[in-house]
Amino acid sequence: MIARTLVSALALTMSLSGTASAQAGKTPATVTARAAESAEVRAADLVSRMTLEEKAAQIQHGAPAIPRLGVPAYNWWNEGLHGVARADIATVFPQVIGMAATWDPELVQRVADTVATEFRAKYVSTRGADGSSAQYRGLTVWSPNINIFRDPRWGRGQETWGEDPYLTGRFGVAYIRGLQGDDPAHPKTIAAVKHYAVHSGPEATRHSDDIHPSAHDVTDTYLPAFYAAVTEARPQALMCAYNAIDGVPACASEDYLQRRLRTDWGFEGHVVSDCAAVADIYLPTSHATVKTPEEAVALAIKAGTDLICDFRFNATFRPETTVRAVEQGLLTEAELDRALVRLFTARYRLGTMDLAASGPHARIGSGDFDTPEHRALALETARKSLVLLKNDGLLPLAQAPRRIAVIGPNADTVDALVGNYNGTPSNPSTILDGLRARFPQAEVIHVEGTGWVAPPLEDIPDAAFCRDAACVESGLSAEAFETAELGGASTMRADANVMVRWGWPDREQRNASTRWTGFVKAPEAGEYRFRYTGDAGYRVYIDEVLIADMWDGAWPTSDRSVRLSDDKVHAIRVEAQQIGARATHRLQWSRPSVGDEPALAAARDADLVVFAAGLTSKFEGEEMSVQAPGFAGGDRTSLDLPAPQQKLIEALHATGKPVVLVLINGSAMSVNWADQNLPAIIEAWYPGGDGGQAVAELIAGDFSPSGRLPLTFYRSADDLPAFTDYGMTGRTYRYFHGEPLYPFGYGLSYTRFRYDQARLDHNSIAAGEIARVSVQVANTGERDGEEVVQLYVSRPDVDGAPRHSLAGFQRVMLKAGESREVAFEIPARAVSVVGEDGGRSVPAGHARIWVGGGQPDVAVDRESSGVELDLTIIGARSIPAF
Repeated sequence: MIARTLVSALALTMSLSGTASAQAGKTPATVTARAAESAEVRAADLVSRMTLEEKAAQIQHGAPAIPRLGVPAYNWWNEGLHGVARADIATVFPQVIGMAATWDPELVQRVADTVATEFRAKYVSTRGADGSSAQYRGLTVWSPNINIFRDPRWGRGQETWGEDPYLTGRFGVAYIRGLQGDDPAHPKTIAAVKHYAVHSGPEATRHSDDIHPSAHDVTDTYLPAFYAAVTEARPQALMCAYNAIDGVPACASEDYLQRRLRTDWGFEGHVVSDCAAVADIYLPTSHATVKTPEEAVALAIKAGTDLICDFRFNATFRPETTVRAVEQGLLTEAELDRALVRLFTARYRLGTMDLAASGPHARIGSGDFDTPEHRALALETARKSLVLLKNDGLLPLAQAPRRIAVIGPNADTVDALVGNYNGTPSNPSTILDGLRARFPQAEVIHVEGTGWVAPPLEDIPDAAFCRDAACVESGLSAEAFETAELGGASTMRADANVMVRWGWPDREQRNASTRWTGFVKAPEAGEYRFRYTGDAGYRVYIDEVLIADMWDGAWPTSDRSVRLSDDKVHAIRVEAQQIGARATHRLQWSRPSVGDEPALAAARDADLVVFAAGLTSKFEGEEMSVQAPGFAGGDRTSLDLPAPQQKLIEALHATGKPVVLVLINGSAMSVNWADQNLPAIIEAWYPGGDGGQAVAELIAGDFSPSGRLPLTFYRSADDLPAFTDYGMTGRTYRYFHGEPLYPFGYGLSYTRFRYDQARLDHNSIAAGEIARVSVQVANTGERDGEEVVQLYVSRPDVDGAPRHSLAGFQRVMLKAGESREVAFEIPARAVSVVGEDGGRSVPAGHARIWVGGGQPDVAVDRESSGVELDLTIIGARSIPAF
C-alpha cells in the first residue's frame, strides 16, 4: 500500500490522471510516459485528489465519471463463465460443468483466452468518447466460479467445475490464466474468482444462511481450489459470497478476507461483493449483523471488501450511505482510500484510464468476437465435453438411418444449448439442427412430444385471438416500446398473433419491448400452460391473473397452468422484451388433448429415435421461483427426469425402436430406468452454441467420446444427506459409500484402453518426500481415441480419510494400437490427511496408488481399467494445510 506521505508528495508533483479526456491536449509521448508509471502510483495519486463524495461513488459497481479529474464512468459488472454473457452476440462455449467434463485444463485456458479477446472486442466497440464503459461491456470478468458442487440439487452447480477440490483447482487456475494472460501489469481482462467461501446453496436461503463448516471440511474441501487459484494463477479480483460463515457474513469476515486471503495467501487484488451481499449485512430479512446500512458498508470495507455490487432498492447502493459512514466515525477515509487504490490500480492496469488505441491489447478490434476460429474452438470443446454414459453397441451407428425421429423438449431450443450466464450464439446448432446437417440423406422428423414438466407446447394459431370480447375483429392490439422495460416512446399497431421477428437482417441488439392485449379462445376446455419462445423476458396474464412470469429470466417456462373454457373468451395480456436472441419469438400453449400419440407415431415410423431430454436454466439456476414438481428456488428436490419426460421415454422404448437418450442439463440425473432399458445414453450438459453439431457427430461416430464425469450421478436424492447440511460425510465420491449410478471420473469410449507396466520410483518414502509413478497406456481397440488417465490415492488405514482422492490426471490421444508411458508425481499433499482441527499431516503407513481410466472401485462392466500399487510412508510429518 502506498504510504500517505507518498500519496501527498505525489499529489504535489503529478498532473491529472491519464484518462482519455484528461489527455486530450497531451502529446503521444506524454501519454506513453504517464501510462508507463506504476499503476499503484497513478491510482494513489488520483485517489488523493478526490473528495469524499467522489470516493463514495467509486466503490459502487456502477462507478460514475469524475469529469474534473478526467475519470470516465466504469461498470465493473461483467459476466464470463463460458463466454461473454449478456452482451448480445458472442461465442457460447459449453456451460462450465460441461467444460469440466473435458478434463482438459489446457483447452480451457485457450477457451478463457478467447473469452478475454471477445471481452476486449465488446469493450472497444462500445467504449464511449470519454472512455466510459457500460455494464457487461467492461474488462473485469466475474468468473470463474470455483465453489465445490457438493450436492447435485444445487441449481447453480452448472456454473462450477464439479465436486472435486483438486479438479476444480486445476480448472480454476487455467481459466484465470486464460482470462488475465501472462502480464500482470497489463492483464487482458481481470478475473474475479468466486464465491468466497463455503458457498453452494440452497438458493432460496442464500441471503440468510449461516454456515458452520467443520475445520476439517474447510481445509479438505471448501478452500483448496481457492488457495490454488489465488497462489498459482494470481487473480486480480475475488468475489465474496452471500452466506455467513460461523456467524459472520462472508463479505465482512476479517478471518477469511484478511487473515486467510491477504496475509496467509498473499492476495493483492480487490474484493467485490456478490450483488446485495453488503446489504444482507444489515437487512432484517438477511443476516442483520448490524442495524444500519452505514454500519454494513463500514464493516465490509474494514474487513477487506473494496467494491459493492448492489441494487437500487438497497440503501448500500447509494454513495451517501458511505459518506455518512465516514462522517459517523464508523469508517475512516484512509480505509476507504485503501479500497479505492486497489480499484483504480485495476483500472490502470487494464488500460481503461488511458487512450483507447494504446496498450498491449490494442490490436484487438471491435469485430474480434464470434469468429470462425472462436466457434471452431467452441465446437472442439463441446465434442470433448460429451460423456457417453451407456452404450450397448448401438453407437456409433453402423449405417446412416433412413428416418430419424427427434423427440423431446430439448430437441430444438436454444435454451438447451446455452445454460445460464450466457451470451447469444449467432447461428446456434440445436440437436435437431445437428442431426439434419449430419444426416442430410435421412428424413428427420421432429415432434416435441412433451414439455419439460408439462404436456408439449405448440404455436397458438391466429384464429384463437380477438381484439374485442365479441370477437368481431381478429388479432391483438400491440404497443411497441422503445426500451426493454415497457418504457419510453411507444407506437400502436394491430398484430395477428403474439409474435415478433427481430434483429433481421442486422445482428445488432434491439432494446425494445411489446405489450399485446386482447382475448383468446380455447378450442377445448381444460388446463393450459403458456410459453413465449426465444431468449427473452416475458409475462403472460389470463383474465388479469399472472400465470407465467419470466421477465427477469428467473422463472420457469410455464410457471403455472390455467383453466380455460371453450364456451367463452378470456382476456389475455402478454408483455415481452426484445433483448437476447436474434430469432422469431411467439406465444405457445399446451392443449389438454395433445398426448403422446404424435411422438409415438413418429417413433414407429423411424429407424432411430433420439430423445432430447433434461432441463434448461429456466428450471435450475440462481434464486428462481419455479413452481413445478421436483424444483424449489432454482434448486432441485428430485434428481429424476420430470414425470412427463419419463412417461414418454418409456412409451418410446415400448415401440421397439432403438432410442438414444441425450441428456441436456447442468447437474446429475437419476436416470435409473433408462440405464436399465435403453441402449445408449449421452450426457451433453448445456453444450454451447454448436452443441447440436457435436452431439450428432458423436452419434454418427465421427469421433470417439472422451468426456468424463466431474461429479457423481447418484441413484436418488434420497441417498444424500439433507441439502442444507454442509458436512461432507456421505457426499461426493470421496465420502459417499453407496453405489452410484455413474461414478465421478466415468465415461465410455468407442475404443478400449489397457494399463500395464506400472511402477513406482520408490516403494517406500519418508513422510514429506515426493514419489513418482509411471504406467504404460495402450489403445487396444480399432479406433483412435483420447483417454483420460486418472491418478487416485487412498489411505485405507487412516481413520476419517477419504475413500480415495484424485491426485492427478492427463488427457492422452492414442491411435489404434498405439501405447505411451504416462507419468505422475505424487507430492506429500496427495498422501496427506486432514485432522478434525483442520491441520494437515502425512501419517506413516500404506498409501494405495491407482492409475486408470476411472476410480479404483468402478465395476469392470463399465469398461474401466487400471493398475494398483502400494506405497509405504515411513515416519509422520505435519505439512501446511494448503
